[in-house]
Amino acid sequence: MKDNYIRFDWSIKRLLRQKANFGVLEGFFTVLLDEKVEIIEMLESNDQMQNYYKFNRVDIKAKNSKGEIIIVEVQNIHEMPFRERVVYDATKGITEHISLDESYYEAKKIYSISIFYFDIGKGNDYLYHGQNIFTGVHTGDRLEVSVKGKYLLVHKLPAELLPEYFLIRVNEFNQVAVTPLEEWLGYLKDGTIRPDTTVPGLMEAREKLLYHNMSDGERYAYNEYLSDLMIQNDALEGSKLEGFQEGLEEIRQQRLQQGVLQERNEIAANMKKLGLDIPLISQATGLTPEEIAKL
Repeated sequence: MKDNYIRFDWSIKRLLRQKANFGVLEGFFTVLLDEKVEIIEMLESNDQMQNYYKFNRVDIKAKNSKGEIIIVEVQNIHEMPFRERVVYDATKGITEHISLDESYYEAKKIYSISIFYFDIGKGNDYLYHGQNIFTGVHTGDRLEVSVKGKYLLVHKLPAELLPEYFLIRVNEFNQVAVTPLEEWLGYLKDGTIRPDTTVPGLMEAREKLLYHNMSDGERYAYNEYLSDLMIQNDALEGSKLEGFQEGLEEIRQQRLQQGVLQERNEIAANMKKLGLDIPLISQATGLTPEEIAKL
């Protein structure tokens, strides 16, 4: 029997917040960031609207062994201002985790990881990465910023200090998984994990995220979540289809009106050529004398 694994967006809500399951997320971060990542603790968000977003505010904030903060958000349902919110949450992540009595030197680097299950725009890749880079307008060189270290000045690029953004377009992944990152995308998209996988995080997921290992209560809540998600997606698709059909009908009516107007103009122009009086033409076609004069 094929193993059935819990979806990542559900597990990140509950299971992956537990210290015993940190290995799954550590593996994901390690593969994505291409460096060894160890989670020290989960951080709480001060966002009072967190419970309002049933499907879109699935987030985790973790601090790694270097003191950097990693934010993960999963969005299943399309949300118009998602770009602005990604930037807002990254900025908020900095201010939330620096004390009022601390120096700005204590501000932590933020990694913002957004996982989308809907179309967010044009592009051929399933993974996009953005950094803050300051380039000389005239010289083309990259600016290095001098920052105060413990005992001396340390020269760093802005990308080493300012937030990094990863946008993962899950639905755009349509290829055979070859690399560790592609194996992770396969799991994010359809919940599949190779039985012989050696990818960090996925090995742990095979043991900890099995559907049949859930309690009856967890299984019921999980199935209800999937049902609600399906209903929500169906409702959105229905709204899109209804809007599309309304748009087609509006175009059809506009074309009909344009055809009627064109026909009236042609009739009026022919009557004008025959030397008929403008008041008579206006009465016959419904056009104003000014409109007839322009023909």
